[in-house]
Amino acid sequence: MNNLITLRNVQKIQKTIVSSLLKQNVRALSASPATDEEIVIPKRIPRSPTDILKALSATVGRDPTAAHYKYHDDPFLIPASNIGKRSFALAQESGRKAARWIRQQDREWFNHIVCDPQIDAFLPRLVYTEDSKVEEQDLQDLITNVQVSDAILVYNLLQKNGQSISDDTKLKFLQLISYYNGEDTLDEEWLEERWFRQGVKGKERQRKTWKDGDLAESIFNEMENKTSQAYCVMIRGMAKYFQIEKAFALYQEALDKGIELDTATYNSMISVCNYMKDNADLRWDLAQQFLRTMKENNVAPNLGTLNALLKTFSSLGSQKLAKGCTLKTLAEFKNLGIEPSLASWYYVLITFCKERGTVSHVLIDILNEIEGKSFEIQDEKDTFFFVTAMDICRNHLNDKELAKRVDNLLHTGNNYNLIGDSYKESIYYRNYMGLMCLTEALDDFMEFYNRLVPNIYTPEPGIMNEVLKAVERNGAIEHIPLLWSHLVIFDYVTRENMLSLLVQTMINNPPNMEIQYHANLPEQFNNITSEIWEKLNDLSESRPDQFRWAGGLLGDLLLLFCRGGEFEKATLIFQKLNKSENEMIGEPSPASLEAYAKFCIEQKQPSLAINCLQYSIENGYPEGKTIGEELLTTLTLDELQSSKVKRLIGQSVPE
Repeated sequence: MNNLITLRNVQKIQKTIVSSLLKQNVRALSASPATDEEIVIPKRIPRSPTDILKALSATVGRDPTAAHYKYHDDPFLIPASNIGKRSFALAQESGRKAARWIRQQDREWFNHIVCDPQIDAFLPRLVYTEDSKVEEQDLQDLITNVQVSDAILVYNLLQKNGQSISDDTKLKFLQLISYYNGEDTLDEEWLEERWFRQGVKGKERQRKTWKDGDLAESIFNEMENKTSQAYCVMIRGMAKYFQIEKAFALYQEALDKGIELDTATYNSMISVCNYMKDNADLRWDLAQQFLRTMKENNVAPNLGTLNALLKTFSSLGSQKLAKGCTLKTLAEFKNLGIEPSLASWYYVLITFCKERGTVSHVLIDILNEIEGKSFEIQDEKDTFFFVTAMDICRNHLNDKELAKRVDNLLHTGNNYNLIGDSYKESIYYRNYMGLMCLTEALDDFMEFYNRLVPNIYTPEPGIMNEVLKAVERNGAIEHIPLLWSHLVIFDYVTRENMLSLLVQTMINNPPNMEIQYHANLPEQFNNITSEIWEKLNDLSESRPDQFRWAGGLLGDLLLLFCRGGEFEKATLIFQKLNKSENEMIGEPSPASLEAYAKFCIEQKQPSLAINCLQYSIENGYPEGKTIGEELLTTLTLDELQSSKVKRLIGQSVPE
């Protein structure tokens, strides 16, 4: 009730303000002299529902340390690992799917319409069955909404009932099932599933998936007057799903009958030249044949033609021929006024920068051409440019300055929309960070690292290894606490190689208390060592069949506890070494055993020191004799202890 009263008060205030402004405008107009100046009403600018939010966002800029808006703004709820980000995003979308499913299944409970005019997207979808009464308009609506399976069902019902379908509707239906190969596509509403699925789809092997003898071919064959559009639709659909033999046969049939084909159809045939011929020269001859046919029929090429040719050149097989054809084609299309898209430059990159070929600096020329420009999606392969360019910067040229130029281009305008999907984004930053880690000064690299990790990019195990190695090389142990926290949140604590590298860095670079920012490191190192020990114990209990204790890692932890003055924890680790000796993989270092023995001597614990000595002697450590001699000279031992030490180090024991 209070909210209703408040709303009414706000509405009254709004009416008062509007009325006052209108009166002021009327007075101003009546007072001003008459003029013959024509009032030009500007054209309406189309706005999306989020344009206001984008405008507000542009005023404050992007915070690189902030998590993506889809995650809850709470440090305890923001996922950091790759699997966490994926699970959170898909779980959130799964909730929306569940809500839609409930609305669809129990549609009778959702009759309340709150919008006027009615918004169809807010209503449950119509359900069609074999008993549904349908009309041609239903089929047209389903085609418009890209509901492939429902459209096929309604078409079959219309055919079964003997209802006529116009040629225009039949052609649109043929376009739908040819483009989608008779299968439902993922709804545009499911953004997260598209984001995470696209990378998996891109890795699938290209193979023939066209459904031979299916509804599309039946409709086409039943057409009495096969129009140019019908031929174009079938040829493009077959070429898209790699039914190349039938596509080429239809292409030849159309030419023989004098049927005009459009540019997109020629482009689809050019793009599959490499699947039609085995030899590089034959492939190029076939592509030229398609181009000559286009010229004879006055069909103008477009950007799709350029990209289809460049795609063919990228896998010709002959490096010399491919590079020559690529450069000539780019020059020719430039004369025609056709500007390359990012997909065009992607094909140029994979043509010139082969893994086993000569080093090419073509990326520099490309960046000189497109730097500072903002691009829109024009080809599905546009999303491959940035990830390929960064891969070349790292693995082909090893050039960090060029990588920075590529990254600046990515963040120009709306170019980040062309990063592609989660898989490509991850590879892009993997290559960028790997290159910067090896070539940048450590302080500059860590600043770069902190900008990206963990909200924008979660480093893979290989990259984290490189970062740890860089810290070890530079002795920059002040970064160890941060990196350890990242190993924990990225769930890398089960990786022995990373833990060993982290621990070795702490061992080889003890804190220097004369340096101010090292003051807290001893305590932090002790905490890190304790956490590693606890997590290893937890793993051994939760995964007894999979987990194996590593003697080398335990020895390193033992050494760190000795340095940190943690005698009880050091003793626990030694006891684990002693009891689980036969279950260990590897052995502790001699330095760790020697450090523990000296620690026992300092703590006046002769029995524990003798146990350490016995372990060293039995496992063949030459340092054992030194430990025994120090025991005899430093501690006051009783007769039994003294005789045991002498026997262990090989000294004669008086009877």
